[in-house]
Amino acid sequence: MNANVTAVPSHHQPEGSDAHDQRALGFWLYLMGDAVIFGLLFMTYGIMVGNTAGGPSGKALFSLNNAALETALLLVSSTTFGFASLASRAGNRPAVLSWLLLTFVLGAGFIFLEIREFLGMIAAGAGPDRSGFLSAFFTLVGTHGTHVSVGLVWILIMSGQVFLKGLSLPVTSRLFRLGLFWHFLDIAWVGIFSVVYLPGLL
Repeated sequence: MNANVTAVPSHHQPEGSDAHDQRALGFWLYLMGDAVIFGLLFMTYGIMVGNTAGGPSGKALFSLNNAALETALLLVSSTTFGFASLASRAGNRPAVLSWLLLTFVLGAGFIFLEIREFLGMIAAGAGPDRSGFLSAFFTLVGTHGTHVSVGLVWILIMSGQVFLKGLSLPVTSRLFRLGLFWHFLDIAWVGIFSVVYLPGLL
């Protein structure tokens, strides 16, 4: 057995596995609820996208280069988290920590670009109170950004647990749920990039 793996007594494994399986199921249900929320926000944006109230449209505000860079950062971060998951299964604690750190840096870069975009739009007089289109845009993209920020905090917490507790069953179970959350955010962002930014620049 790899020295980085914290051993779990065999007589506790069945009960512990069942408990963590139930938590994983509960987390899947949470993600389904989150998907419904994003679906409603996408619908609202689709209804409000043309309501600019004489203000700027997406074509005047959006930067394809910025959106593409955000997309690249988030997609690469999903890949690095995948490597962290593989390292966890192999019981390689140093590799897990390294991949989680890289995932955090990429996610933080995404948030930096998003905040910079928001501040630039607000400074140009295109804040969420300018029109229905901008209200829907800031709500949809901002909700996703808030989720990513929560994910970054979660990555830091999980890194601390991996460092202090090793790759025990409870830790790897939480790491698995974090992975589900992070990959879900990537899927949501691909939707935002496809529905919000690309059509807005045409």
